[in-house]
This record gives sequence, structure tokens and C-alpha cells, in this order.
Amino acid sequence: MVERMSYPNLPQIAGPYVHATKHNGTLYISGLTAYGTDAQPLDMAAQAKEVLNQIAQVVEQEKRSKRDLVKLTIFVRDMSKLTSIRELLFDFYDGYLPACSLVEVSKLIHPDLQIEIEAVVAL
Repeated sequence: MVERMSYPNLPQIAGPYVHATKHNGTLYISGLTAYGTDAQPLDMAAQAKEVLNQIAQVVEQEKRSKRDLVKLTIFVRDMSKLTSIRELLFDFYDGYLPACSLVEVSKLIHPDLQIEIEAVVAL
């Protein structure tokens, strides 16, 4: 059975999707961005901090911890700015490094956006 999840404390969804789905003991978090937040017009590091905070909120609401992160997929518009988020990622993981993919893309849903992150969490 698939359970579809929307979290009222996250930015409102602007498309045909939910924030996350649960299936077979796994939580799949949709690609989250800074869209609709104060960080939207800011740089990649500020946007990354906002998105990681959103992921942390979901993990906390599901009564899990960062050690339960299985995989992150990070989409960035400019790979050369990766150094601006590297330390944020290490701090966010608290030593529990997940599997991770990093992909450079030409565009995201809004021209302001520099980064989008999706996550998989073991429940």
C-alpha cells in the first residue's frame, strides 16, 4: 500500500505531486526547493540550507533521524558552485553519510531556483 504525504509546515505544493510517499517501510521525499520561501531569490547555499531544513522537518515529523537517510539526489544549476554547499551537506548528515547523486541541470521549475533535493528515508 502507498501512503501519500503532505506536510503543512513545508511550502505549498505547486504541481501534481505530494511532498512524499511511503511504501514498504521507505519514505520517498519529492524534490524540494526554496520555491515560495524567503530563500528563493538567494544564492545556492541559502537555498540548500532551506531545502535541507525542509528535509530535516520531514524526517523529524516521521520520528526518524538523519541516520535513516538512505539516499539523496541533488540537482544543481551550476556545478561550479558545489563548494558553497559541500560543508552544509557534511553538517547536515551529522556523520551519517547516505548514498548520493549529484546532477547538473539546465533549469528548475522557476528561474530563481539553483538547487533541488530529493531524499529516500528508511522507516
